[in-house]
Amino acid sequence: MDDLQLKRQVLAEHLKALRKVFIVSLIAIAVLFVLTFYLLREPLMSFILAPLRERNIQAITTQVSEALVTQFKACLVAAFVLAMPVITWQIWSFVSPALYGNEKKLFALLFFIGLFLFICGVSFAYLYIFPLAINLFFEAGEGIATTLWSIDRYFSFTLSFVVPFGLMFEMPIVIYMMARRGWVSYEKLARSRRYAALTISIVGALLTPPDLLSLLMLGIPMYLLYEAGIQVSRFIKPKAAVEAE
Repeated sequence: MDDLQLKRQVLAEHLKALRKVFIVSLIAIAVLFVLTFYLLREPLMSFILAPLRERNIQAITTQVSEALVTQFKACLVAAFVLAMPVITWQIWSFVSPALYGNEKKLFALLFFIGLFLFICGVSFAYLYIFPLAINLFFEAGEGIATTLWSIDRYFSFTLSFVVPFGLMFEMPIVIYMMARRGWVSYEKLARSRRYAALTISIVGALLTPPDLLSLLMLGIPMYLLYEAGIQVSRFIKPKAAVEAE
């Protein structure tokens, strides 16, 4: 068997393994979606709409299928979250054969730290920052117009608000990986604080709804995480330097 045939065989095996990851993950999401829709739909929607009901804001529908479609979306997101253990296991089963013993430990550690940071970011946004945004928008409309919010737009706004927090909480992990590659260093990151603040502002403006409060509530934690990443990079040696020792 020549090298070309061997490469094709290896590629075919990788594609087969990757297809299994997608199929198993999709089956898990589909099963959990059905269970969530028929067993947990009402408490899930009550949880999502709680910030509105606490302020006596009425959620309305403006299209015939809007309420049902929104419930589908909410249950699909919940199913994806509930399926994370299965998805994680499938990703690990695909990646781990290509890793050495020490790399497996590092990958597993970084993966779970990243997952933990994402959950922290989403939870922080929904529990502490999101209610402030709802209060702001509710009070801005008082005395001007009757507050009736579309349930589909409210749900979309909720996702667009909390997910960027989860992604931005990954910044220390990203900085760690870049420092390991030798792409950044503590000195470079410390000198780039002003540029980082500008970049964070631009990214925050792209990821959040178009209002100053949302931008500040995402930008400030992002900058603090950037500072945390700077401190992490202080103790990281590039991989090339470690291998040369």
